[in-house]
Amino acid sequence: MAIRLTRIYTRSGDKGLTALVGGIRVPKESARLEAYGTIDELNSIVGIVRTYLPEYKRGLGKDYAWYSESLRRIQNELFDVGSELATPPAAEYEGMHHIGAAETEKLEQEMDQMQEKLAPLKSFTLPGGGVLNAFLHQARTVCRRAERVCWSLKRVEPISDDVIVYVNRLSDHLFVQSRWVAKRLKEPEFLWDRGLRIDPRAAAEAKRRAATASASGNGKSAPAGKGGSRGGGAAKRARGTGKR
Repeated sequence: MAIRLTRIYTRSGDKGLTALVGGIRVPKESARLEAYGTIDELNSIVGIVRTYLPEYKRGLGKDYAWYSESLRRIQNELFDVGSELATPPAAEYEGMHHIGAAETEKLEQEMDQMQEKLAPLKSFTLPGGGVLNAFLHQARTVCRRAERVCWSLKRVEPISDDVIVYVNRLSDHLFVQSRWVAKRLKEPEFLWDRGLRIDPRAAAEAKRRAATASASGNGKSAPAGKGGSRGGGAAKRARGTGKR
């Protein structure tokens, strides 16, 4: 299908309806709109990660090229997902692209590749520790919401199982990305310290670990703006994470 945008505003949606692919008009709050709108929101956050990425080129070293390409591919795949969700079954056309098993398998391969470099988790992670880590966690949570919205849509209208499987696997991929980026950039990884509010000894130990991680991160990260890690500021703030 050819794409030609000559005018952005049309006034046709001023009454609360919008057109899907094929021309059928539906309420703007419909399940299908909510589904591809949430995918669009997710794509915007991945775009933020991709925009910041060049500042960390030195810290990522030889992994920069493939990781940058992975983010580029994911953004395009998310646009494919949105396009598929915006196309009701009756409007599908010859040659229309569909997300399939191959895209999901690629995500799984990359997760396995990143996971090889990571130590097993002994607690749940908390968002933060570095700029990319924080945005990747935000993307992960929006991706989980996108999956829930897609399931709501599937209860009332037919959509591809492959789309939902892809979105599910992407949320896992974003989580692994967040951990892998933190390790690769030598930034602290915030962990959930259960019961800190009622156990002062645990709180003191958590504060000690955060300070150690901060000192380690500050000593090895390259200056911001020169391709190195920007985790120094976040790491300094991490010293107080044991307090409640």
